[in-house]
Amino acid sequence: MTSPGGFELESEGVGGLPIVEHFFSRIGLVEILDKYLPADDARLRLDPAVVIVLVVANIVVSHRPLYSLAEWVRTYDPGLLGLESSQAAAFNDDRVGRMLDRLFDADRASLVTETVLKVIGEFEIELDELHNDSTTVTLTGAYDHADGYTRGGKSTPALRQGHNKDFRPDLKQLLYILTISADGAVPIAYRTADGNTPDDLTHIPTWDELVHLVGSPSFLYVADSKLCSSNAMRHIDANGGRFVTVVPHGRKEDTFFKDWVQTHVPAWEEADRRPGARLEDPDRVWRVFEAPVPSTDGYRVIWVHSSGKAARDAVSRIARIETGLAAIEALQARLSSPKSRIRTRVAADEAAASCLADTGASRFVDFTVTEQVEVTYHQEKRGRPGTSTRYRKSEKLRFSVTAAVRSENVAYDAMTDGMFPLITNDRQMTPAEVLAAYRYQPNLERRNHMLKGPQEVAPVYLEHAHRIEALMLCHFLAMITEALIEREIRTTMKKEGLAGIPLYPELRNCPSPSAPRILEIFAGVQRHHLVREGELIQVFEPQLDPLQVKVLEFLHVPAAAYESRDTS
Repeated sequence: MTSPGGFELESEGVGGLPIVEHFFSRIGLVEILDKYLPADDARLRLDPAVVIVLVVANIVVSHRPLYSLAEWVRTYDPGLLGLESSQAAAFNDDRVGRMLDRLFDADRASLVTETVLKVIGEFEIELDELHNDSTTVTLTGAYDHADGYTRGGKSTPALRQGHNKDFRPDLKQLLYILTISADGAVPIAYRTADGNTPDDLTHIPTWDELVHLVGSPSFLYVADSKLCSSNAMRHIDANGGRFVTVVPHGRKEDTFFKDWVQTHVPAWEEADRRPGARLEDPDRVWRVFEAPVPSTDGYRVIWVHSSGKAARDAVSRIARIETGLAAIEALQARLSSPKSRIRTRVAADEAAASCLADTGASRFVDFTVTEQVEVTYHQEKRGRPGTSTRYRKSEKLRFSVTAAVRSENVAYDAMTDGMFPLITNDRQMTPAEVLAAYRYQPNLERRNHMLKGPQEVAPVYLEHAHRIEALMLCHFLAMITEALIEREIRTTMKKEGLAGIPLYPELRNCPSPSAPRILEIFAGVQRHHLVREGELIQVFEPQLDPLQVKVLEFLHVPAAAYESRDTS
């Protein structure tokens, strides 16, 4: 912007980058990346470590596709990005791609280990309880040659079609396996696998890697029902580890208890009680009961009853019954139509069964198909009928279907509403402690949500599969940074006894600040330079409001982080 007096006001973004840079500094990210990505080529105009740090910072602050990173860089203060003014102009997506090549070729396993160990030491992360889960990363493009090829002696993941958790079975994918600590949900390990890898096969190698990282198998390993396989549980138990997982439907432990509870009353013990979601809602109560019989492998089975889940189960069952009955009524209307194309008993049975299966009501709704012969008479010849007119008799089968609720199945399932089984080999934890450990699992699911939400990891479209592998490492580093920001501010709030801070619009309280929301309130922060004929006249430093200052204090980020830096 130019004034009549020849003055120009130049603005550059600051945003939440000083906060991100502060945590990068505490992690030692630049130094670690520089160790594994040395600038050993005189032709390089940009330091490889600086480029990768820029990619990670962009993912944390406001994720942009790689092809638009150059535009994003030029809107910010170069000093915050570790660049000089002349270097910012040299930043482009081709250089980012080549640096991703270098990142893949580097010793990534050692890089991740050193970074995680620095995080654990710097932020004193507890590792006594670790949670694992996997998600799919959906890819856009054919990737005909992404078959797990080897580059520089390192295998790349095979991009395959599989059970897509984004509901895009038409696209290829890879499996992203993440482990977090129960201390602040901080990611401590990740790896990628072929796109069609079954989840239950990932736990043994994942647990072995965690033992190597932690240095001991003493931690509690928590995962979803895919861990409940004899091989995985036996491997962990035989090597001195501990686990907690949920028993999937259909296993003997599940069916035994559901039969047992029909004629017995479990001695429930209250494990937790919390207020309802709304003022008029009843308290949410969790109760536990250790099954009288261990699992088939000899492990403890802890049954849990959740009042909230019980209400949801009942509503879900009623909804399925009503939908199933409505589907049978609609089928009856089709059968009674003169244009019905269902002309055999077998076809009618199959149509009714299909209706109930599609609505998920087969267990609770039964049907009966009846047939009757419809007799009609037609003149053999044309003309007005008379006393000598002859008629031909025609018979046609007509079908009708009626529905009935399977009351015995409804009553059977109602007895176990809100119940689900957990299994563990730990003999010291109380049932309430087993439940508490498993209930932390949604924090890991939120990390996967962050990966696909604010970090926008999918869909991915890069030229080479090995670059995707390198990009996944960048997302992991970004996820660590976000988790540390959240942990830092929530820890400070807890120490000060604060139930929330006014981060939401209209200054509404936010009880659990997220990294995206924290950085969002700094999004409009800028620095301005008053220039005349190419000469800097004055610098207008960012003016932070009281809420922004308070957030910096909670994050232990010095106010000096928002002062200008020499980028000449």
